[in-house]
Amino acid sequence: MTPTPRLALAAMLFSVIALPVFAHSQKEATYPADGASLNAAPEVIAITFDSPMRLTLFRLTDGNGSEIDVTRTDGMQPVTEFEAMPASLSTGTYDVEWRGLSGDGHPMKGSFSFTIAD
Repeated sequence: MTPTPRLALAAMLFSVIALPVFAHSQKEATYPADGASLNAAPEVIAITFDSPMRLTLFRLTDGNGSEIDVTRTDGMQPVTEFEAMPASLSTGTYDVEWRGLSGDGHPMKGSFSFTIAD
């Protein structure tokens, strides 16, 4: 049985429209940038995604591996702009680890680090 032209066109349109819905979120940028050396402590740590992401874990640690408290602004809702305000940070190296679920439910994770100079 050969598909009709209308059926083939409808299937093609559905696949083009549906692709963005099923795509995984991708990290676009972080602030501070990975490997950045800052002259002062950042007031906010941010991650930008190309589509909504629900972050299930956001961990900030210092050079000794001690976790630093942060205040999240997302309310655990899917966001394209994630922000967390850290408690007071002194000079040193900091690591950020994150995990989340993209819009299609695919688990994602990543990390980045930055340094606050003397």
